[in-house]
Amino acid sequence: MAERFYYGGQAVIEGVMMRGRKAMVTAVRRPGGGLAMDTQPLAGIYTGWMRRTPLIRGIIVLIEALVLGIKTLLYSANVSLEEEEEEISGVLVWALVAVSLTLGIVLFFMAPLFLTKLLDPYIGSSLVFNLIEGFIRLAIFIAYLKLVSLVPDIKRIFAYHGAEHKAVNAYEDGAPLEVEATRKYNTAHVRCGTSFLFAVLIIAIIVFALVGLPSLWLMVLSRILLIPVIAAIGYEVIRFGAAHATNNMVRAILAPGLWLQSLTTREPDDTQLEVALSALRKVVEVDQLEEVT
Repeated sequence: MAERFYYGGQAVIEGVMMRGRKAMVTAVRRPGGGLAMDTQPLAGIYTGWMRRTPLIRGIIVLIEALVLGIKTLLYSANVSLEEEEEEISGVLVWALVAVSLTLGIVLFFMAPLFLTKLLDPYIGSSLVFNLIEGFIRLAIFIAYLKLVSLVPDIKRIFAYHGAEHKAVNAYEDGAPLEVEATRKYNTAHVRCGTSFLFAVLIIAIIVFALVGLPSLWLMVLSRILLIPVIAAIGYEVIRFGAAHATNNMVRAILAPGLWLQSLTTREPDDTQLEVALSALRKVVEVDQLEEVT
């Protein structure tokens, strides 16, 4: 029996991207009100054995989220600005991935480390150091989400994020992929990227505590080199949690990540739900055609 496939995606500018088994579909609302639909086949790295192998798949998912996320954001920006929909350069995508990754490492890993080092004379143990660093990292993450949620354009993207979750929740519940049937579903989802990032930040505390308190340059190096390891573990935690979401203990562990989604999702209107449902219906259709052929 084939392993169940979990659909998911991300919000983009005035739209939603949904990722399927072999393709991704991005639906974007045009300024005139119509829908632009873009279907792209997924590269082998996102569909092959590495994407299905425990621990390795977490690293692939991280790469996938960065590369496909930026690619679909660029596409949605072109559509929403009514610019010519030309092919997006791979060089540009990877350059933006490098910039995004660098900024993320600096903000969420280097800044907490150096801020904690300022308290070094008052810290007596490795465990306390890493707990303080982890607390600062979480505080920066939550403050960042809170600040970006105040930007009007980001608020609209967060509404599309809510629409994406409602569509996936409806699909997984077996409901018709129609606006009326989907409206009642929750804007939170256990496999959300926000929950994944929260898990990464918590797991980082444990992993870095095992590193101890070596010299500063080794601590800096560990914060960079261990990111794939932390992402791999974080993905498995979220995947396990999603598969056992009815367990009370698991629900309690997942609760903080679900709460954080209140900062990154908003209740969508019906036109936004329509966009998310269009993307999901299309990617499911593509998968079904793939199975037939």
